[in-house]
Amino acid sequence: DLPQLTLRRFGDAHAHDEAEHHDHDDHDDHDDHDDHDDHDGHDHDAHEHDEAAHGETAHADEHDHDHRPGTLDAHLWLLPANALVIAERMAADLATADPANAQRYQTNSAAFAQRIEALDARLKQRFSKVQNKPFFVFHEAYDYFEAAYGLRHAGVFSAGGESQPGARHVAAMRERLQQAGPSCVFSEPPARPRLAETLTAGLPVKMAELDVLGVGLATDAQGYEKLLEGLGDTLAGCLESL
Repeated sequence: DLPQLTLRRFGDAHAHDEAEHHDHDDHDDHDDHDDHDDHDGHDHDAHEHDEAAHGETAHADEHDHDHRPGTLDAHLWLLPANALVIAERMAADLATADPANAQRYQTNSAAFAQRIEALDARLKQRFSKVQNKPFFVFHEAYDYFEAAYGLRHAGVFSAGGESQPGARHVAAMRERLQQAGPSCVFSEPPARPRLAETLTAGLPVKMAELDVLGVGLATDAQGYEKLLEGLGDTLAGCLESL
């Protein structure tokens, strides 16, 4: 509900160029995710819709997000500017609830902002050198992060649950990887999709994991910074190696 937050919606035609700002009268609930195909607003050459994608890969993903076009993309913490807005509001709320320590909360908030702004600048400099390198993901979770650093995934592979895509869809996805040439494919912990090995076998593709939830990270004052650094190191590191 914070008006300063930048929010995105799946399928926004300008998803990679500009993020829409929050309208207080426009809310979306998070229903169970039942369609993990590519969405409007991405490169249609890379996000080709074929019948098999709709008929053979419906499933609920591990985060129970609704990824249908027009629904809210709730991965809002992956935009550093949003984290600063949230932290500032947290400090204000805590200061109100605990006025005896108000100055401490404000001091911590200011220090956090300084560290995030410095990290953001370092990430922008690093990603500026790999913005045209192709990469694919198994979960459409990174649009906020990509928007912050001038990146754009080349495709989202449907995978998850107990169902596996049919042979025609797998062949279409492999063809996209072949056309991309040397590229990176990112999954998420804790388990790599079974489809990954089938898709990448014999191709000049590097596999890596992007941890958007901070699995295994300590909950402390540097936790968010470590999350961003981990994403940056993994994503940029793989792209730099191509």
